[in-house]
Order: sequence, then C-alpha cells, then structure tokens
Amino acid sequence: QVQLVESGGGLVQAGGSLRLSCTASGDIFRTNVMGWYRQGPGKQRELVAQITSGNILYYAASVKGRFTISRDDAKNTVYLQMDSLKPEDTGVYYCYADVRTSPLPYDYQFWGPGTQVTVSS
Repeated sequence: QVQLVESGGGLVQAGGSLRLSCTASGDIFRTNVMGWYRQGPGKQRELVAQITSGNILYYAASVKGRFTISRDDAKNTVYLQMDSLKPEDTGVYYCYADVRTSPLPYDYQFWGPGTQVTVSS
C-alpha cells in the first residue's frame, strides 16, 4: 500500500504565502505523477498543479504565475509553493500520486486526506 501525508495548510491573509508538502511512503516501485487537487466551498474538485517523473509541469489557469510545484525524488515528496494567495484559493487541498507499486505494468492513484487552506480577505 501507499500512503500520502500532507502538511503546511493553514489560515493566511490575502496576499500571503503557504508552502504545502506531501510525502509518499509504502510500496512505491516508481512514481509517474504527483500533484495537487483542491475543492473550495460549493465548487467541484479541480486539478491545481502536477509534475511528472520527467518534470513536465501543469498549472491551472487560475493559479499560473502564483503557485509553483516541485518534487524531491529522494524524499518522495512534492511541494506546492503558493504565493499571492486570494480568497478564492480557499479550500481543501489534496495530494495525489500516480504510482507503480510493483514491477507489474499496472499503475494506481493514491490520495492524501487533504489539508485545509483558508485565505481571508
């Protein structure tokens, strides 16, 4: 099994910054993708950012230029640096990883429990 643990959420004022971390552990043969989803109040869950094993990056249009995703392969950790935060960034942020858990050619997605980010106006 694979477990994802997030940290770094909290309450900040508009214009402030937070840095989220997510560490994966367990039966990891290789990690294909790591990233972050979020779900704000009354909104659908959306992909915020992701990074592939080849360091190809994706950002949602709403966060591009303000958020930065990065990874540390040695630590099985992905980070999300969030700057210039806005109230509309408020929500639960979920880490995910697309992982191959054995040499068999099957990949699975795993999710963290989520961490709350609240941005006050």
